[in-house]
Amino acid sequence: MRVTSGQAPAPRPVRDIENEWVPLSDGCRLAARIWLPADAETDPVPAVLEYVPYRKDDDTAAQDARRHPYFAARGYASVRVDMRGSGDSDGVLLDEYLAREQDDALEVLAWLEAQTWCTGAVGMIGYSWGGFNGLQVAARRPRQLRAVITLCSTDDRYADDCHYMGGCLLGSDQLKWASTMRAFQARPPDPRFAGEGWREQWLGRLEDTPPYIEEWLTHQRRDSYWRHGSVREDYGAIVCPVFVVGGWADPYTNAVPRLLEGLSVPRLGLIGPWSHGFPQEVAPGPNVGFLQECVRWWDHWLKGIENGVMDAPMLRAWVQESVPPAAFYNERPGRWVAEAAWPPADGCARVWTLEGDGALCGAAGGAAAGAGSAEGAALTILGDQACGRATGVWCANGLPDELPVDQRPDDAVSLTWDSEPLAERIELLGFPDVRLALAVDRPNALIAVRLCDVAPDGGSLLVTWGLLNLTHRDGDAAPSSLGPGRRLGVAVRLNAVGQAVPAGHRLRLSVSPTYWPHAWPSPEPVTLSVFCHRGSSLSLPVRTSRPEDDALPAFGGPEWSEPVGGAIVSAALRARSRTRNDKAGLSGIEDVETFRMRLEESGTDYEHASRDVWSIADGDPLSATLRCERTIALDREGWNVRIETVSSMTADAGAFHVDDSLEAFEGTRRVFVKRTRLDVPRDGV
Repeated sequence: MRVTSGQAPAPRPVRDIENEWVPLSDGCRLAARIWLPADAETDPVPAVLEYVPYRKDDDTAAQDARRHPYFAARGYASVRVDMRGSGDSDGVLLDEYLAREQDDALEVLAWLEAQTWCTGAVGMIGYSWGGFNGLQVAARRPRQLRAVITLCSTDDRYADDCHYMGGCLLGSDQLKWASTMRAFQARPPDPRFAGEGWREQWLGRLEDTPPYIEEWLTHQRRDSYWRHGSVREDYGAIVCPVFVVGGWADPYTNAVPRLLEGLSVPRLGLIGPWSHGFPQEVAPGPNVGFLQECVRWWDHWLKGIENGVMDAPMLRAWVQESVPPAAFYNERPGRWVAEAAWPPADGCARVWTLEGDGALCGAAGGAAAGAGSAEGAALTILGDQACGRATGVWCANGLPDELPVDQRPDDAVSLTWDSEPLAERIELLGFPDVRLALAVDRPNALIAVRLCDVAPDGGSLLVTWGLLNLTHRDGDAAPSSLGPGRRLGVAVRLNAVGQAVPAGHRLRLSVSPTYWPHAWPSPEPVTLSVFCHRGSSLSLPVRTSRPEDDALPAFGGPEWSEPVGGAIVSAALRARSRTRNDKAGLSGIEDVETFRMRLEESGTDYEHASRDVWSIADGDPLSATLRCERTIALDREGWNVRIETVSSMTADAGAFHVDDSLEAFEGTRRVFVKRTRLDVPRDGV
């Protein structure tokens, strides 16, 4: 076992069970991989469950082998289960986070409790999907579940997932993710475990798995579909301890402060500079010894060891320092700070007002508030459909070309307000809030709000941002059209942030009625007017530094395990690129990603390629188009399969239109094809 910190090897040898069937009451079997101490049959241990649809035998095999044996070597049965309809498991996966998914998880927990090698105490861990369902299963209160570690997840499926944001349809990610899951769920079970019936099971899965985009696009407002699985609906349903983890480069971090505030159980929060992944390995760094922190958590809550883990502050967060804008950072400089409770007892909101001359005045110093404008003066802009050209991807995974670049191109086509250079450094930690008095000239409109740190050389670094579909100004459950020209007061909460802005830098607030491709555009070009001075303001969560911040104990260095029994993957390659093509009034973005690996255990070559292309014509929001292509191939002696999917999306004034194509091949022979056309009415979007 290899560790990077120089510690002694873990004390317990590990046994790896490559496939174990977990029987369910309806006859379905779920496929599990289990790492456990070799002597667990005579010296039972607690279990740690990760429960996701991402295929233990290939897609996540390499990362599983670096994490699960680590827990097993420290006295846990670490169990990785493919959900119903995924990997080698039976059945069909019909959608995300269904009640069936949770019901199956309850049966898995009961099965774990009944194993001779298990003490009956179980924890759940996962990031993204596995982070979601850890919280959802906890809300069902199974007696076996004693604690949860949830990473890169959300408590609110409508407000903070890849589908909608501020009531706006996420053009950057909703179809993109649906296309990825379309291809993922079309992969066959592995004949090594599924046996001779693998082909029949595969063809049934191809036929019965729907394009997930249909459900997501049909539910454009916050309704019972999204409330299901959103633990924010009833934080009190969760009665086990929760360790919630996020990263500033990850889109799900808003849930961390909300969960800390809303839950009443023992809880800890950790926010680093990381993107979508585990803190011991994902960029931007610095990376930390997160697996050690997990073991301390499990030791306390699953084994009853008094190790002081709950003596830590409720929230530990990395406050990032200012850097030049870039599409990738290997590390973000900053420092760890701590809060004993959330929200902080001494929290302070400092307010700036938006003035008619483009000044951001008030707490930042400089001119007195209101010096630059008369009461109610308005600034007006016609939305530029290319605004958003400096955005990064919505969900960064620590790969090149993902993060937002210099914001000046988007600032130039937005309404902007700049502060005077700051007289002193400020630290922000929490949610910025923006209030705007505004008017639009169309019955359907949106606004995108960005907060930037502008350096003396003019570089504009995106600090945080938010969206609001103005038809959702009074809530997401019942959109209402706008009265063109009528003055409105709206509030926009920006994404949570932990960021320092140096003395001498300026704050810039930018507002636009367009933000492609993150926000699918309104049906018509929109002219936006913002009324300044007292009607419009920016409130920032400014944090006061404390001496105890400098006394925080350091995290250990990153650790992980070598795969038990030798290499899982002998070669792997992942590449990603993003290109822009702006010419002749047409704005386009192309994202290309390839992933290849050689799986030693099965002798399988695995390849996944994706291509996403967004385009829009200046002045024509109905020209917005998105095309997503996916190819997945698995190849070894005697078994060669390939999946190809193409999904495209457009809209007119009345409806969204999606074309979906799925083809499957065995060798060179096409064995399945299905094409679907969806026409979904717009509902205030």
